[in-house]
Amino acid sequence: MDPKSRVNSPAKLGDEVITRGAGGETHQTTEGGYKTLTTQQGMPVADDQNTLRQGARGPALIEDGHFREKIFHFDHERIPERVVHARGYGAHGFFETYQPLTDLTRADIFQRAGEKTPVFVRFSTVAGNKGSADLARDVRGFAVKFYTKEGNWDLVGNNIPVFFIQDAIKFPDLVHSVKQEPDRDFPQAQSAHDNFWDFVSLMPEAMHMIMWIMSDRAIPRSFRFMEGFGVHTFRLVNAEGKSTFVKFHWKPKLGMQSVVWNEAVKINGADPDFHRRDLWNAIQSGDYPEWELGLQTFDQDFADSFDFDVLDATKLIPEDILPVTPVGRLVLDRMPENFFAETEQVAFMTQNIVPGIDFSNDPLLQGRNFSYLDTQLKRLGGPNFTHLPINAPKCPFHNFQQDGHMAFHNPKGRANYEPNSWGPEIGGPREAPMQGFQTLAQEPEGPKVRLRAESFADHYSQARQFYRSQTAIEQKHISDALVFELSNCETPAIRERVVSHLLNIDGDLAKTVAAGLGLPNLPKAATPAAQPKMDLPTSDALSILKNGPSHFKGRKLGILITDGVDATLLAALEKAVEKAGGTFERIAPTVGGVKASDGTQLPAHRKIDGGPSVLFDAVAILASEAGLADLLKLPPARDFVADAYAHYKFCGFTAAATGLFDKAGLPKELDAGFVQLAQAGDADRFIQTCGALRFWDRVDGA
Repeated sequence: MDPKSRVNSPAKLGDEVITRGAGGETHQTTEGGYKTLTTQQGMPVADDQNTLRQGARGPALIEDGHFREKIFHFDHERIPERVVHARGYGAHGFFETYQPLTDLTRADIFQRAGEKTPVFVRFSTVAGNKGSADLARDVRGFAVKFYTKEGNWDLVGNNIPVFFIQDAIKFPDLVHSVKQEPDRDFPQAQSAHDNFWDFVSLMPEAMHMIMWIMSDRAIPRSFRFMEGFGVHTFRLVNAEGKSTFVKFHWKPKLGMQSVVWNEAVKINGADPDFHRRDLWNAIQSGDYPEWELGLQTFDQDFADSFDFDVLDATKLIPEDILPVTPVGRLVLDRMPENFFAETEQVAFMTQNIVPGIDFSNDPLLQGRNFSYLDTQLKRLGGPNFTHLPINAPKCPFHNFQQDGHMAFHNPKGRANYEPNSWGPEIGGPREAPMQGFQTLAQEPEGPKVRLRAESFADHYSQARQFYRSQTAIEQKHISDALVFELSNCETPAIRERVVSHLLNIDGDLAKTVAAGLGLPNLPKAATPAAQPKMDLPTSDALSILKNGPSHFKGRKLGILITDGVDATLLAALEKAVEKAGGTFERIAPTVGGVKASDGTQLPAHRKIDGGPSVLFDAVAILASEAGLADLLKLPPARDFVADAYAHYKFCGFTAAATGLFDKAGLPKELDAGFVQLAQAGDADRFIQTCGALRFWDRVDGA
């Protein structure tokens, strides 16, 4: 919008001037010396006179974040656990821009190569309450707060690029269905119950997300090993006002990794804080997690030519069609000093954007923009939650919002309104039409109606594409997950209804699930709202195993040791792990440790009872002939190797350890996932082998 064309604007008070402080921060002032009017998040305001509306005489739009913040703060000038994403963990860090993106966006964060912007990131589960376990089968939140020089930008995403629903009006129903059933208040942090499957089986648009949530993506090994997605289509806007559609991706530098379901169940029992502990230990040890931010950018012509509606949050754009371009890196290098003050009180809101970034008309995103502000008010107790240090912008911010519960900052002087005629010393800030946020002008497309676009109607094609893009192992995990979840549904009609949808995704999958449920007959396929595309090409980017790492960096080896352990071999193995960028823990019959072959006393990190193999990415059993007898007396030692075998883990071992294998019921003929460690030189070879993470050839029928 041309700022000079505004109607009902206050008298012109002078052109704005940019000055730069000693620390490099920018201060916007007018010719008369006024400070720039900003939102609570520090975003410069271009127009404080007019509400955003659909046309000059049209209805006001709920995406007008500045108006909503201003009026909501006024409403509360006179003077609880998150409903979703209640269990979370966060860390501080920085985002470093690779190259300027001035052709795409005027966003300050993307204007200079090497620019480092402070960030706070919160990872979370969705369905569980605050006290639930980390390894629930669930989508993970991946929310990033960028403290940019022009205000806070919140990229509030997930580790799955699509969602269950297309319109935010169904979000309360979705969450109610997956949370505890209201009459019995269970189950907790799991979707394996009637209410959830009843709801999604009546909402075909959820079927794509169901494929993702039943896949290994829903049980990540660590926050450090999972992708993140902005989910929605946003816009980038450059200095000339040109708009480009964008989808945001986070790619972990360590690669992706998940656990298997039986492993997840046992990890929850052994260490319900597994993900939290992993992130804490990595950062405290200086092994800082990293992700790359990648963009899929496209114009209106591409959007119009794409098979699906880019405004549909249940759809994605395959990377094979539109590659992801890396534009910067995210590094987490500092844990909060106080969990409550930072991780618990941090308030993310999708409406928090900065000049150069804008919204699309995605109906799920539009509803989220409306919801989040009310959520934070309820949860943090008043309109001044932006004053909390974790939520406050790190750039200068000035406005006339005052009073309210627990106000830390209030206007000084006589003026608490605008426009006013007082001078800059007491007159307060002024809007900055040129620097401030400008909503991209768009022509309305039709009448105001409650209607879902026909372009949103295909609910099965991308679900089929995702399933067919998985390896045989991953497909088996999806069918196993469906059978497990639906077997916990007491109502046969719900199970049959889900299978009727699966028939539109993949016939073999539907038959496998039906057989696992013991259905006597296959139901009739659900009638699709739009005929599915059966020939979408597979996409390797959708598979975890097709994108697995070839290294052990960031992973952990569990080393089970006994008295008499070969000190030279143990030292070589530990050195090989560290050389590969991994970590290790020693497990022993007692936490006091063992006496090695050279007579030294080696402390253990864990007692065998508290150090099961599920906590590690690979294991080694360094038993001596004399120490084997002690292990054979310990059932947890037998479980250690039996679980490692069942979870397809690589296992290094000494000759004496085979006695424990026999006791645990392992096959006489060990597969290639077992590597014998006879001398120090074998250690490097074993750790290189562990780079494949798991020995999937052990899977029956794979």
